[in-house]
Amino acid sequence: QPGEISLSHNGVLFLDELPEFKREVLEVMRQPLEDREVTISRAKFTITYPSSFMLVASMNPSPGGYFNDPNAPVSSSPAEMQRYLSKISGPLLDRIDIHIEVNPVPFDKLTEKSKSESSFEIRKRVTAAREIQTKRFETFENLHYNAQMSSKQIREYCVLDDVSLKLLKTAMERLNLSARAYDRILKVARTIADLDNSETVLSNHIAEAIQYRSLDREGWLG
Repeated sequence: QPGEISLSHNGVLFLDELPEFKREVLEVMRQPLEDREVTISRAKFTITYPSSFMLVASMNPSPGGYFNDPNAPVSSSPAEMQRYLSKISGPLLDRIDIHIEVNPVPFDKLTEKSKSESSFEIRKRVTAAREIQTKRFETFENLHYNAQMSSKQIREYCVLDDVSLKLLKTAMERLNLSARAYDRILKVARTIADLDNSETVLSNHIAEAIQYRSLDREGWLG
């Protein structure tokens, strides 16, 4: 019987309050996030289901929800933080391309009337980026967008200049990132370049992709 991961094929799997799930449940996602399929083994049979989905997960930064907030009414002890974050393993985090830390928004920011990019304009850029990727991979079978690139294809379509290469090397060394994180940073940077309508992955695209590894940057998981 297919579970939630299999049923999310070609869709979005949203997990709210990620650390509240059992660790063994979260660890099951490592294979489908890497291979885009899930294998279920029982006593008398083994079956593999397609499982290509977009994982979206949310979590509080701490059990109390006020990590690093100087105005917090409560604070979590180191032991509580360790128990809370231990549900999320490094290998699982490695497979999540984008980490975004959402800080509390002050009242004056909520009420200000600043001009920002509209949803319509964003949709146009996303559609254009998807068209770029469709054309890029039109000769490949079962390859439609940047996230599906293999290491060989990453080397072909994510060629970096010396400045970008040095920036990425520095980030890899300072954050102690894995080879998997390296590939995923390049895939995200390639997508940022597509959204920017740039044929070349530039240093600003690499810098932005690195910024999306916030859990690596903060060292929450040791």
